[in-house]
Amino acid sequence: MDRKLIIGTRGSELALWQANFVKDRLAENNVAAELKIIKTQGDRILNLSFDKLEGKGFFTKELEEELLAGTIDLAVHSHKDLPTENPPGLIIAAVSEREDPSELLLILKDCVDVRQKMSLKYGATVGTSSNRRKAQLLAYRPDFEVQDLRGNVPTRIGKLRDEKYDAIMIAKAGVTRLGIDLSEFHVEELTPIELIPAPAQGVLAIQIRESDRELFDILQVLNHPDVAEGLAVERSVLKLFGGGCHLPLGCYCRKEDGKYQVFTSKAEEGDEFPDRLFLESDTTEGIAEKVVAAFDKKKKMPLSVFISRELSPQSYFRRAIEKHGIRIEDRSLIRTVRIINKLDPYILRDIDWIFFSSKNAIEYFFQLEPRLSKHVKFGVMGAGSEEALRLNGYFTNYTGFGIDTVDVAKDFAQIANGKKILFPGSENSMRSIQQGLSPDTKIIDLPVYETVLEENVEGSGADVLVFTSPSNVQAYFVDNLLIPGQKVIAIGKSTGRKFDEMDTKYVLPYAPDEVGLAAAVFGLSS
Repeated sequence: MDRKLIIGTRGSELALWQANFVKDRLAENNVAAELKIIKTQGDRILNLSFDKLEGKGFFTKELEEELLAGTIDLAVHSHKDLPTENPPGLIIAAVSEREDPSELLLILKDCVDVRQKMSLKYGATVGTSSNRRKAQLLAYRPDFEVQDLRGNVPTRIGKLRDEKYDAIMIAKAGVTRLGIDLSEFHVEELTPIELIPAPAQGVLAIQIRESDRELFDILQVLNHPDVAEGLAVERSVLKLFGGGCHLPLGCYCRKEDGKYQVFTSKAEEGDEFPDRLFLESDTTEGIAEKVVAAFDKKKKMPLSVFISRELSPQSYFRRAIEKHGIRIEDRSLIRTVRIINKLDPYILRDIDWIFFSSKNAIEYFFQLEPRLSKHVKFGVMGAGSEEALRLNGYFTNYTGFGIDTVDVAKDFAQIANGKKILFPGSENSMRSIQQGLSPDTKIIDLPVYETVLEENVEGSGADVLVFTSPSNVQAYFVDNLLIPGQKVIAIGKSTGRKFDEMDTKYVLPYAPDEVGLAAAVFGLSS
């Protein structure tokens, strides 16, 4: 290309990093470019939250106008800032690789409480300008006071440093790109499955005039079609909902084991409890339409749900289900009994890891008041166990997510093979994690409790039956059968195998916790 390209960009530190990233990639392909800084509406108006601003494209409109006027050749945007439709005459020529779309909760160190979920003290003030983040945060922690936070990434961090908030939430991608040192804060990372990101979060979009075919061809060396495929689903969902930056909508599409997985969170307002949905498909075709149809207010929801565990009034599952007027019948069909009263300190000698497969294992182990080396690492199965470990004042070094303990075992083996690992658990444990470890791994099984099935269990007439362990399935079906029309949800594959033995259909959630179970119930009628 003979001419020197002009790249339009906002003037924030992150926007300049993004524009220079594109400029450097072009230079590597012998294309010269220079930057032109353009101020947008979102940069000028800093005293209003996004939901108070009129229209869409708060951070993009002025760049698009200069593109159409021919004063710049291309514009570099954070893809999540773009409206779902390009103005006539403009196209997205290329999208970047996707930076990790996780969220970071930055916490002042004197506001840390490791016994609370997300390690933030009760009643903390959290800063964020996003209704999407607000809705999901309050679903996990309704005690938070969420206040508006505007400004670029360094400005937001500066406001936290000045103690205007106890914590703030920002995208990990911006911190990573700017290389910001966060050592002065306690940092909690929330994965895209825990807190669902904005559509296209972590991706750069390069926008040009549709007529500039030569530039389009040049930019294909920067384009990542595999990323674009997933973004098309996320942005189609956003478009079908008619939303913009203010809509409390999170949507994340990934490809796992050859299948497309779509995670969606949506509320009407930032302070409303969001509904969550998980869909899986062999193809992206039609999946956005299925997501939107699942959130149709007129869809038929179950009238009642049985779950085989007792729920607190503030449990995530209870609030997510009762939001829709669904009656909950919560009762455990098993009892657990501690089987040892004293711990031999020799068992803890030279232990590298302690792995817990359940909340019960954590509860009974710490009742023994173990004296642990500060070098011991902790592994757990699922978010529920991770939270239970926090209540005892410890963080996890490894959390196994997913519904199949076999997959978790393979994952854990990559970091723990060859180590000395203690497994506190049930006397009749299935030992799924242990079986996935190498022969040179020193395994110590420590039964700390036993499971006792309740007798003469009364059946439930609920529309949906949710079973949270194989033992609960076993106890229920000693004296009961399914009623025609009842639907079954099994918390994980080991629980599901009990239904396989009975040749009974069931649904598996995407995660073996209350969030995954609630999403599975919500998705039954989709």
